[in-house]
Amino acid sequence: MTCHAIHRGGRRRGRVRLLSTTILATTLMAGAARAEDPQAIPEVVISAPRFSVPEAAKTEAAGDTARLLSGTPGLNLISNGGVSSLPDIHGLADDRLKIVVDGMEVTSACSNHMNPPLSYMDSSKVEKVEVWSGITPVSVGGDNIGGVISVKSAPPVFARPGERYAVGGSASAFYKSVNDGIGGSLALHGANETFSLGYDGSWSKGRDYYAGGDNTAVLSTLYEARNHALTFGAQHEGHLLVLQAGQHDIPYQGFSNQHMDMTGNRGLHGKGRYEGEFGWGKLETRAYWQQVKHSMDQIASEKGGQMPMRTEAMDVGYAVKGDVRVSESQTIRIGQEFHRFQLDDWWPPVAGSMMMSPNTFKSINDGTRDVISAFVEWEEKWSPQWTTLLGVRSDTVVMDTGNVAGYATSGTEAANAAAFNAKNHAKTDFNFDLTALVRYEPSAVSAGEFGYARKSRSPNLYERYAWSTTAMDSAMINWFGDANGYVGDPGVRPEVAHTVSTSFALHDAGRKDWAARMTPYFTYIADYIGVDYVSTSTTRGSRFPLLKFANHDAMMYGVDVSGSTFLARDTGYGDFKVSGVIGWLHGEMVNTGKSMYHVMPINGKTAIEHGLGGWTNAVEVQLVGTKAGVDPLRNEPKTPGYALLNLRSGYEWENFQINLGIENLFDKRYYHPLGGVDYSEWTRHKSTGQVGALPAPGRSFNAAVTVKF
Repeated sequence: MTCHAIHRGGRRRGRVRLLSTTILATTLMAGAARAEDPQAIPEVVISAPRFSVPEAAKTEAAGDTARLLSGTPGLNLISNGGVSSLPDIHGLADDRLKIVVDGMEVTSACSNHMNPPLSYMDSSKVEKVEVWSGITPVSVGGDNIGGVISVKSAPPVFARPGERYAVGGSASAFYKSVNDGIGGSLALHGANETFSLGYDGSWSKGRDYYAGGDNTAVLSTLYEARNHALTFGAQHEGHLLVLQAGQHDIPYQGFSNQHMDMTGNRGLHGKGRYEGEFGWGKLETRAYWQQVKHSMDQIASEKGGQMPMRTEAMDVGYAVKGDVRVSESQTIRIGQEFHRFQLDDWWPPVAGSMMMSPNTFKSINDGTRDVISAFVEWEEKWSPQWTTLLGVRSDTVVMDTGNVAGYATSGTEAANAAAFNAKNHAKTDFNFDLTALVRYEPSAVSAGEFGYARKSRSPNLYERYAWSTTAMDSAMINWFGDANGYVGDPGVRPEVAHTVSTSFALHDAGRKDWAARMTPYFTYIADYIGVDYVSTSTTRGSRFPLLKFANHDAMMYGVDVSGSTFLARDTGYGDFKVSGVIGWLHGEMVNTGKSMYHVMPINGKTAIEHGLGGWTNAVEVQLVGTKAGVDPLRNEPKTPGYALLNLRSGYEWENFQINLGIENLFDKRYYHPLGGVDYSEWTRHKSTGQVGALPAPGRSFNAAVTVKF
């Protein structure tokens, strides 16, 4: 198991101590490590006096919080809108990951997953991000097979002992030339020693970005996002209570690799958490509620069509966890959780349309997905060299949905709806996870880890309950960026992943000068939810086939390598450091031997970093190999390899910080292997051939300013 923590203004302490790695942060995109402490995995310090790029990282993210994770070994990003990128860990993404946003388990309330969990927190608000990849402890989350990502905002600010009150905050602004992206954020707080009240707000906006090489705009990449939140905190003698309420609003967001665009997404949430220290250990509880109203259509200036789609959804849940200190060397964690996701997805009729009238199309009608969980975990430090972790988790998933209906009362839609309504929709899955880990540190300069995990995930509502096989309707069920059509299957079974992983780490005795780590892993997924070919549409042809969700076994294996070393320290010219990461992954469907969809080719990053006083500078090179292994069923495009050069510089003086950067310095024309297809451009030209890959952003001059007060 590898846990990476990205946070500001402090060190990660205590939580899941086993198998926390000892490697330097491998990219400045997530924030560089401090010059005096190069081993920043799992602790990547984003806001520190030196070798930190807090606002530069946020500038690059530009509201897309997922981009803050892009330096994590084994993690890549799938293109999915200007502020809605999807994290991918070792080839497993989206619903195959558990993503917790400030204690809330948020579900994509959209048939195209345009509103993924990380889109509900602006990057300016992020204080800490924890990523568990590979062998994941059962205490951090279930109902996933790929890993867990937890994004947290800053804890409430309280006045220091003896201080009557504390008032302060910060303001920031950024600009990105590649899409004329602008934005800003404001944070305010007022507190005494016991109570705290804070406000966080942010706004960001961008036009269609320009592709590299020919400076042409890539259609349907524009966006705007707004966020507001109020936080109340109270503390007393080791006990903390935090209550928060907020609003999230995306008035529009284009999706070039989808048929549809987002024309509105408004969420309201309320949540609370309690943390208490007792003689026996620590107690954590949290409860949350979020309601989302979501709409899709084709932005007239981008795709020019009309097909309104509406979604209303609710996430509600709670979690209780206790860390019991049995002895100085032994800790037992126990917990119980509940999460309900409720979804209504309907498509209003279009007046005058022969295909989209006269009735309302009911895609998911009163769909529910409940997850009831419990776990127990035992961690034992047998000696200074040996530590073990053993955990078991139960996740009972209960799903159901009501009857559906098409636009018309006759034809294929009506026949599909009747066949679906005649089936039993209620499904209950009894899943369990198991994690076993061991860590061995034979000396002060080396460590080894080995683990096995059995992890399971039940299908989402669309994988089981999407029902229409017509070309137009099925094309609306697509969160893969390939523009194909998808239909569900109520009989699809949960995925079960068996992962074996080991790690070898070396570092200097003081863990300050150099570090290196290699992590090979192997995963076999029984009943992986892939696809079967159903038919070729008479209107869309073989370019966009109809595919049905179906269980197949899959196999994945790969290796992550990362490391860092100081080239020079405490010189008259500052500190110089080099760091890097390489990732390689192979994924295939067992029954066919064909490549799995969205498998990242070999890739790596290396950076030379410099720090002197308040100055931080970096030169970063990103290398990505040719993507030749593609999924033939989905007509996944191949992409050529590429190399990018990025420059960054920043200066911090007292309460003022400025960061400048250039991404894709040479304006390279390239196509990200996980970018999907350029459907918007294909539609604009009314093309009939195979759709091509989506061009990635070209050169961008970035700037950010932050003032603290």
